[in-house]
Amino acid sequence: MASLAGLLQQKGHRITGSDQAAYPPMSELLHSLGISIMEPFSESNLQPHPDLVIVGNAISRGNVEVEYMLDRKLRFTSMAAVIQEEFLRGRSSLVIAGTHGKTTTTSMLAWIYEVASRRDPRWKPSFLIGGVAENFGTSYQYQPGNLFLMEGDEYDTAFFDKGPKFMHYFPDALILTHVEFDHADIYRDLQAVKIAFQRLVNLVPRHGRIIAFDDSLHLRDCVQRAFCPVEFYGAKSGSDWQVTNLRQKGRQMQWSVLRHGRPWAELEMNLAGRHNAFNATAAAALAAGQDIPVEAIQEALASFRSVKRRLEVRAEVNGITIIDDFAHHPTAIRETLRALRGAYPESRLWAVLEPRSNTLRRNVFEQELIESLALADRVLIAEVFKSQAVPEAERLQPERVIEGLMAQRKPAQLIPNVPAIIDAITSEARPGDVIAILSNGGFDGIYEKLPQALDHRGNHG
Repeated sequence: MASLAGLLQQKGHRITGSDQAAYPPMSELLHSLGISIMEPFSESNLQPHPDLVIVGNAISRGNVEVEYMLDRKLRFTSMAAVIQEEFLRGRSSLVIAGTHGKTTTTSMLAWIYEVASRRDPRWKPSFLIGGVAENFGTSYQYQPGNLFLMEGDEYDTAFFDKGPKFMHYFPDALILTHVEFDHADIYRDLQAVKIAFQRLVNLVPRHGRIIAFDDSLHLRDCVQRAFCPVEFYGAKSGSDWQVTNLRQKGRQMQWSVLRHGRPWAELEMNLAGRHNAFNATAAAALAAGQDIPVEAIQEALASFRSVKRRLEVRAEVNGITIIDDFAHHPTAIRETLRALRGAYPESRLWAVLEPRSNTLRRNVFEQELIESLALADRVLIAEVFKSQAVPEAERLQPERVIEGLMAQRKPAQLIPNVPAIIDAITSEARPGDVIAILSNGGFDGIYEKLPQALDHRGNHG
C-alpha cells in the first residue's frame, strides 16, 4: 500500500493514508515523500471526503473507517484493481509470483531492466515491489514506457474481493518461484493454493511466456495446462535454464547457467544463499527472453544490493552481527538460516523468531518449523503475535517447538516479550555471533532496541 501511494503520487494524484500503527521501512518511505500517515484509524481521516478510498487487504468490516465509508457511500476500490486500471492497462505486464522469493526476484528483474536501459532507454522499467529495493532506494518507479514489472501476491484482494490480488494483473510474462501451502487463514489446503496459481497461469496469453522453478512438483501441476511456452529453471538436469557449479564465498554467490544444455552465462551476486541464485536465474531467464543482452544481466546481478528486510545486516555491534529477515514460512526460515550458515561458517548462529505471519501463528507446519530452526545453534521464540485471534485448536504452541528443538539437543527458549529477549541475548552473546531476527512485522522495535542494548553493554560491561 505504501508503494502504491508513492506510485500514484508520482503519477500526479494527491494521496493521504491511515493505519493503526506504521513501522519501517514503509513508514520512512512515506515520510520522505511527504505523504502523511494518520494514526490510528478514525472517521476524521476521511474528512473531507476523498475522491476514492483504496482499501488494503488487512482491513476488515468493523474498522471504523470502513463503516464510515460504507455509511456515506464513498467510492472505494482495492489496491489490485487500482494497479490494473492506472498502470497495467495498455502496457506489457511482467509478473513475479510464488510462495517464496517474489519480492527479491522482482527487485532483481527491475534492476536488470534498469541497467539494460543504459544501453536502450526503451527498457526503462516501471515497477511495484512489496519491499524497498536497495539499488533504487524505493519500492516503486513510474516511467512513461510500455513496461511494468509487478510482484504478484496470492493473498486475497480486499474484504469485498476474496480472490488473489494477482488475478488483476494479466501477465504477458510470468515467473513462478514456488508453490507451497501458505496463508493458512484464507486457503483451506494445498489444493486451494494450487487452484489459485492454476487460474493465474490461465491468464497468460498464447504469445506470453512462463518461467517456472524445476524443483516443485506442485508448481509443475499448476503449469500443466498453460497456453503459452513454459521454461523451467533450477538445478535439475535438462532444465531450460540449468544452474551448475554453484558456490558460495561468504555472502557472494557464483554459478554457471546452461541454456537448453549449452553454456550461456557465468553469474555472480553479493547476496548469500542458494535460493537467491535460483531467484536470480529466474530473473535472468525472463529478461533474456525479452532480448535483454547477457552482458547487462551479468552487470546487474553483480551490482545487485538486495531488498530491505531480506538478509539485511541491521547492525554490527562489538563483533556481533544482527540480521533482519522477513520470515513468514518454515521454508523461508530454512533457506535464510542455510544462507547465513554459508556466509558466516565460523559463527554461532542465533535464530530469534516472532511467530507473526498467518501461517506461522498456526500449528499446520509445526514439525517443519522445528526442522528449520534446528539449523541455528541457539533459538529464542517469542509469544505468538495476537494469539487470541487464532482458534486454539489451530494455534501454534511454541512450547512444543521448544521441546522438539531440545530433543535435538538445540538450546532453545520460549521468551514471551522483547525486553526479556534482549536481556537473554545481551547476557550471553559474544563477539563473532550472528543473530538472525525472524519476523514479518515490527517485533516491538527489537531491530533498534537490541543494537542499543548491545552497545550499552559494550560501553559499560
